[in-house]
Amino acid sequence: MCPLVNTMAKTTAADDGRVAKGASTAKPEAESDIPLHRWPPRALYIHIPFCASKCPYCDFNSYVAEGQPVDRYLDALEREMELTARQFPPAPLMSVFVGGGTPTILSPKQLRRLMEAVRRHFPLEREAEITVEANPGCTDPAKLEALREGGANRISFGAQSFDDGLLAAIGRDHTAGDVAASVREARRAGFGNISIDLMFGLPGQTLRQLADSVEKALELDLPHYSMYSLKIEENTPFYQLYRRGELRLPDEDTEADMYEHLRRRLTEAGYVHYEISNFARHGFESRHNLTYWRNEPYYGVGAGAHGYVKGVRHVNVRGVEAYIEAASRGLPRRSESRVGAREAMEDFMMVGLRMLAGVRSADFAAQFGGLRLEDVFGGTLARLAEQGLLEPVGAEEGYRLTERGLMLGNVAFGAFVS
Repeated sequence: MCPLVNTMAKTTAADDGRVAKGASTAKPEAESDIPLHRWPPRALYIHIPFCASKCPYCDFNSYVAEGQPVDRYLDALEREMELTARQFPPAPLMSVFVGGGTPTILSPKQLRRLMEAVRRHFPLEREAEITVEANPGCTDPAKLEALREGGANRISFGAQSFDDGLLAAIGRDHTAGDVAASVREARRAGFGNISIDLMFGLPGQTLRQLADSVEKALELDLPHYSMYSLKIEENTPFYQLYRRGELRLPDEDTEADMYEHLRRRLTEAGYVHYEISNFARHGFESRHNLTYWRNEPYYGVGAGAHGYVKGVRHVNVRGVEAYIEAASRGLPRRSESRVGAREAMEDFMMVGLRMLAGVRSADFAAQFGGLRLEDVFGGTLARLAEQGLLEPVGAEEGYRLTERGLMLGNVAFGAFVS
């Protein structure tokens, strides 16, 4: 059995788990009678699509930075922020997430400009979580100082592995030593909330190699770790190698063993496994990503960014020059779609069940006009419970995946797609 571990979804939660058709038969009220949440987003995602180089497994909207109009892109980003805040007036944000690409490929001056633009257009809660993604070896003291001065208080490093051979095989341009050095520099700059990503199921990776990387990661004593399986995406060099039979990947049983090792070892080390791919010390869960997993609204700005505002999901224009041009004329949308009540309820279940605590009946009622989970999904919930994939939490408090359901998450999630 291969565990469901979604690969580094950054900008939207709407498509998590949409991999199978289910037979949910309960009939909700007419959609027009169900008051979907319309409150202002409390989270902001910002996409910086530039990297030093393109990894062969990556299908994110990112481009090699050399020769790109970075300052013009920041101009366009500021215009989109201004238009977004004007059209959808924000409440104080509880989280900001700057992702990519590699945001720290920007210069200290550009990073200061970006952070100042956020504060100029969006009010922030006093204790807002402000996360910036970074590559190890791409965060010198001047950049870290610029981020801290701009209010960033959380940094997430894409470590991926502590095996230099594996790092080279997946096209990463850093070493294991760079990870430890970057963490030291971030702490020296004042970052206490630090996360790293590790990947498993890499070409040629063994369980022993994975276990060694986990131990080296734990030696850093960080408050948060994200553990993702490699996903072979179309339109990537790895996909072409895979189709030709030239990419030697661990089999499903080995990948499942890797996931079980990750879960066991991080739990032993005192981390809470709070979401399928994420582990944290108490109080250090990613507040921004919890917005996605709770199916709550969020702003998304930048090339290719996704957002969910006032019941409408949008996707921005992807290309750098195309985005700059579109932002000069208005909000740079590639597409928009209004989310109906039924779709929103299905999304709530699929993304919410990624959290190990599961979905809460009170949260469902708050989003959907007082409806109970059983009112809408009673038959599906009962069937998944009979299959040993879901279990109730407390006395009508909600539902969560069982141990078996955690390993067969796609089956459980797919059951909520009508």
